[in-house]
Amino acid sequence: MSLEAALITARSGLLYTQRALAAAANDVANADTAGHTKKTVAARAVQVDGQGIGVRSLAPTRDVDEALVTELDSRRAAAAGAEVRARLLEIIAAAHGGTETGDGLGDLTAALRTGFEDLRANPSEAGRQSAVVLEASALATRLNGISAAIGDARQQAQDGIVTEVARINDALRTIATLTRQIRDQVALTGNAAALEDQRDQAIATLSESLEVKALKREDGGLVLVARNGLVLPLDEKADAFSTADAILGPTAYHGAGGTIPGIMLGGHDVTAALAGGRLAEFVALRDQTLPRYQAEADLAAAHLAARFDAVGLTLFTDATGTVPDTTQPYAGSAMVGFAGTIRVNAAVAGTPALLRDGTHVVAGSPTGPTAFTPNPAGGPASFTTLLDRVLDRTFGAEAQAGVAWGAIPTGGLGPDGTLSSPFGAPATLEGYTGLLTASQTADAATARSAAASANGIVDGLAARFQQRSGVNVDAEMSAMVTLQNAYAANARVMSTVQAMWDSLLGAVR
Repeated sequence: MSLEAALITARSGLLYTQRALAAAANDVANADTAGHTKKTVAARAVQVDGQGIGVRSLAPTRDVDEALVTELDSRRAAAAGAEVRARLLEIIAAAHGGTETGDGLGDLTAALRTGFEDLRANPSEAGRQSAVVLEASALATRLNGISAAIGDARQQAQDGIVTEVARINDALRTIATLTRQIRDQVALTGNAAALEDQRDQAIATLSESLEVKALKREDGGLVLVARNGLVLPLDEKADAFSTADAILGPTAYHGAGGTIPGIMLGGHDVTAALAGGRLAEFVALRDQTLPRYQAEADLAAAHLAARFDAVGLTLFTDATGTVPDTTQPYAGSAMVGFAGTIRVNAAVAGTPALLRDGTHVVAGSPTGPTAFTPNPAGGPASFTTLLDRVLDRTFGAEAQAGVAWGAIPTGGLGPDGTLSSPFGAPATLEGYTGLLTASQTADAATARSAAASANGIVDGLAARFQQRSGVNVDAEMSAMVTLQNAYAANARVMSTVQAMWDSLLGAVR
């Protein structure tokens, strides 16, 4: 090998080790940077006429398993959605109280029945009458609290939708900018590893809001497809999605005739088509889970009031003194939102003796309770006719002997009548309210467990990704020592060649 060839070879080795050392140093410096992957500087042997004259350094590349990245993004979406569900359902679970403390909805219904049993033992005792009013008030207050919690959670879901839409638009603009930069860099150098790290991180952030799959092209281009097949536009300046703020009440719903604004994409309402991530979970909670919860609480309150009223005691009403008609379909009826307005009848609260005497005449019906006439003024203090009707009929499964109460609906729920309960309704008030609390609090427990499981899967996949593509500082430091030795060896070659050139030139002189 000539001295010139040796010099060129050593110089190429120096250039390669410099780039490799720079890449290793950058990896160590960014070891804790989110999304950063290990970069490798490859070298290709250079030959002229079959003789090696050194190496050519290639652009830094990253070793990333794209299938693993796609799965990790999908799991991130599931975990983010599960956390949203667990957080909002926990609000409702807390409002239900707890059976362990005896203040759940079913427990309070049972306590009201026990209060009437105590009152029957001495119908004229004012203390027992007042105790029943207090039990009734506690039950109404619990229903009010559950309704308020559902409304609060639903409003949080609506506000979360607006926030997530803005976050998605920001992420899409960032991805669009990075994609343009990557395409430019690939065109110039053939590689854009650092920018690809940034784009993958932006896609990971986007996936928490809306699950997407990234289809990458060799030129650095990208197509983002949502799980439902929607292709998301990448525009650095324009918003892809749009929606609007809204204040929700029990009657609000999204859809034909509804008042809740949709989520728009390219002029089309895609609300119902969204899947995966926080945005889709917020939509599911707002439009399905929470309206169903509200309907179930409303039905519990409405049938409670109606069954008391039917036997001759208007114990519960709304703020206007009205008892809802439970024979009507739920959607569009006065039952919608009744759990939030139910209260003890002001007349009964002011005159607790009405618990014994009754509030109105009942004409009687072959499909409902039998006839009833209230205890007249000056009537017997031991009057128990109404109390027996309350205990046997209001709290029982039958309106009269052999005639069952109308079933509490489990279908046609929600403000638009499209939802259904996942359980069969028990025939008694106590059974329904107890099952209602058990069902809704169990949903919260299931959501918490699902969130923990989903996060565990994300952690496991993230660990696999880190092992495959992340920076191992110890390995990088060891590689840097090797590169330093290679640098020193190439430098020694160059020094030796220089000395030989000096000697040769000195001999010529």
